[in-house]
Amino acid sequence: MTADPRPPMQLVYEKSQPGRRAATLPDPELPVPDLPEALRREQAPRLPELSEPELVRHFTALADRTFGVDTGFYPLGSCTMKHNPRVNERVVALPGFRDLHPLQEEDGAQGALELMWRLQEILAEVVGLDAVSLQPAAGSQGELTGLMLMRAYFEDRGEGEGRDTVFVADTAHGTNPASVTMAGYKLQKVGTDERGNLDVDFLREHVDERTAGLMLTNPSTLGLFDERIEEVADIFHGAGALLYYDGANLNAVCGISRPGDMGFDIVHYNLHKTFSQPHGGGGPGGGPVAVRAQLEPFLPVPVVARDGERFRFDEDRPKTIGKVRGYYGPFGVFVRSYAFIRSYGPRLREMSEVAVLNANYLLARLRDAYDLPYDRLCMHEFVLSARTLKREHGVTALDVAKRLMDYGFHPPTIYFPLIVPEALMIEPTETEPKERLDAFADAMLAIAREAAEEPGLVKDAPHRRPVKRLDEVKAAKQAIVRYRFDEHPDAGAAREPVQPVEAPKGV
Repeated sequence: MTADPRPPMQLVYEKSQPGRRAATLPDPELPVPDLPEALRREQAPRLPELSEPELVRHFTALADRTFGVDTGFYPLGSCTMKHNPRVNERVVALPGFRDLHPLQEEDGAQGALELMWRLQEILAEVVGLDAVSLQPAAGSQGELTGLMLMRAYFEDRGEGEGRDTVFVADTAHGTNPASVTMAGYKLQKVGTDERGNLDVDFLREHVDERTAGLMLTNPSTLGLFDERIEEVADIFHGAGALLYYDGANLNAVCGISRPGDMGFDIVHYNLHKTFSQPHGGGGPGGGPVAVRAQLEPFLPVPVVARDGERFRFDEDRPKTIGKVRGYYGPFGVFVRSYAFIRSYGPRLREMSEVAVLNANYLLARLRDAYDLPYDRLCMHEFVLSARTLKREHGVTALDVAKRLMDYGFHPPTIYFPLIVPEALMIEPTETEPKERLDAFADAMLAIAREAAEEPGLVKDAPHRRPVKRLDEVKAAKQAIVRYRFDEHPDAGAAREPVQPVEAPKGV
């Protein structure tokens, strides 16, 4: 195989040449403001100077190297990365939605308010609870909101001081213990039994009158549905505590089972995961919260309410925890999620059924090549382990992930959940066809063979990416996070291209 003949990309500052311009701004014919001396620049800003075609080529080349759902398979376990139907973008771009101002009066925003109200009603039905707030901006804020509701509920009952502990599974997403701490609760970890369920014996021994609640996602980050969830709910409810459902894995159960029926009292949704929304890189997202009727008075304000054929914001909630974000919520996310759900209609369970089918198909193909910590049918995702590859050939989960990049696949989540050594956490979602799943499985099987036959090939991967394997220890100790002109005096001058290295065999 021949190496990529292209020279490595330069930074936009390294392409800069004095005097080049991509555009010339017209003279505004306005007076120059008289800036105070302390605010005046001593020298012009150091901005790159490029012609328009070079500027366009630079950012187009960067886009070509960007990986996303629109360019390939993104099996990122516990962070459902599915295709966002383009019809969603057409709907959200309708002028009445797109141009709506956040301060628009209610009478001029009836369509938007109706959409939000109807989305609330649908979401409540999906999880089997009574009331929904769309306000939280993302799953992590939904978690904190749910715990604030829990605290308000117990304070209203006169139990605020007495209930100070929240149980969190050892397979939990990292935001769970962070949210517990931010909400002012003590954290109690609960372990996992040999079947991948919560340790019920531990719960029976430790849940008591000081317990405020449990935070759990079901199915868990192991991709397993807790077989004893009804027992778990009885234990906490028997002690007067509440159950909180982390909805990050809701994509596995929509239309099949409902958290409310399992015994959960509070649920947050990740609209951007379960109901499609371009996400990653910080947003946008949506983290609505659903609650049982006894918790409804504490929901954030305003609440979208319906009076006959008119819709309005209801601020008259004396027991509310208040606002948890500015305005009401990420409206564009609401529109996309509403369009996505309505496109399925009463067949929404097909979404989850195909997601579960895809995951079990991949698991069946890969289970003999990698370790399977819990030998059960999975839900929408599953966890393998590379511990045997590491023990016998020195190849780690990180090596497998890096080598997958040579095959053109984004790596799955690795080293999570923490209870599985050398974890590989894989979620195919329902939007991937069988041929894509087969190509991914073929690559994973090939890497397992390479680990046994040529481990060095895997350990040195990736071989065909712009950035090769980094010295992670050095990068952590000597972090360079910005470009320094004083360290690069030749910025703006053409560099000698680095000669390409012959790519190793493999793909």
